[in-house]
Amino acid sequence: MSKDISIVATELPAHVKKGGSGLGNENISSEHMMVPRVKQLQQLSNEVDENHSEYIEGAKPGDFINTVTRENYAKEVYVVNVHFKEDYIVWVKREKGGGLFGSFPTQVEAIEALESQNKVVDDHEITQTQTHQLLKMDEKTGAIADIPFLFDCASSKLRVSREWNTQIARKGGDRFSSLWKMSSVQTANRAGQKFWNIACSDVGWVKDDVYETVKSYYDKTFG
Repeated sequence: MSKDISIVATELPAHVKKGGSGLGNENISSEHMMVPRVKQLQQLSNEVDENHSEYIEGAKPGDFINTVTRENYAKEVYVVNVHFKEDYIVWVKREKGGGLFGSFPTQVEAIEALESQNKVVDDHEITQTQTHQLLKMDEKTGAIADIPFLFDCASSKLRVSREWNTQIARKGGDRFSSLWKMSSVQTANRAGQKFWNIACSDVGWVKDDVYETVKSYYDKTFG
């Protein structure tokens, strides 16, 4: 690199802060950016395959990883559950080319969308998916992350998702009033095949400063 090219440190420098309004990004919205998700790795996940381009060094089945930052949270993560939604996601079956068709509030609407575009319904898979929007807490400092991530629950995770919603409802208060430990647990299906699922345990009520931080985020995002 030429010596006359001036690159400053990773912190935002003063001359950049002076503008500080994100000029040039006027047309960028959340629809144009990747949404961080937490993915629970399984035995066949690309991230644990040393020969795959998506491999993450040190990643093991059962680990939670951030799909955008590629951070590995290992098998436990402390979170505040901010928001919940359910969708029916339509996928083109792999043998028919694969890919995402769309996301819909109900299964009926998903089928109607396929039929309206003259798509063969049997060429697609409609997956009931429950999504939890979470804010990660640093277990050492107690700091809450600025950027939330999504955790999708489908198939075998639907039962755990419902159980988590039930626990939250029984506690009372706002959904984001409590801190939870989300852990990886190994289980098996009816055929005896082992896989990783989640367990969510209540750690307790969040402190008032954390509550206000999360409530401020909730009001700004969903209010």
